[in-house]
Amino acid sequence: MLEKLLARLHLADPPQTPMPPADAQHALGALLVRVAKADKTYLFSEIHEIDHLLADLYALNPVEAARMRAQCEKLEAAMPDTTDLAHILKAGIRETEKEAFVRALWAVARADGVRHASERQVVALASEALGMAPERAEALRETG
Repeated sequence: MLEKLLARLHLADPPQTPMPPADAQHALGALLVRVAKADKTYLFSEIHEIDHLLADLYALNPVEAARMRAQCEKLEAAMPDTTDLAHILKAGIRETEKEAFVRALWAVARADGVRHASERQVVALASEALGMAPERAEALRETG
């Protein structure tokens, strides 16, 4: 009986989020998700910050940003290596954009109000793969 009701409401088969292309925009989004999940939690404050950053960086409205984040969540789950994501990002951005993207990673790490070593480690791996010196990445944490 419940199955029939769910089928009528079309809740039995929720729509699937498609796998996004492995481009720089989605790689950054996946890295933002990875930072948020690094401490084994994924809080609303982190999701809100990711949506806000994606909207600002790519001129998206709130619905488009949330849709992009959902795609990035799927990409993040499919790509276990943080450095692979960072290399995709590096290949598709200009040198002048690196600092803004590392600042975005730090913004998500700060979003829940708690500093976690696991989040710091993800940002360090990503910034290193982007070719940024660890000292510079740390300095961006303080200025972001």
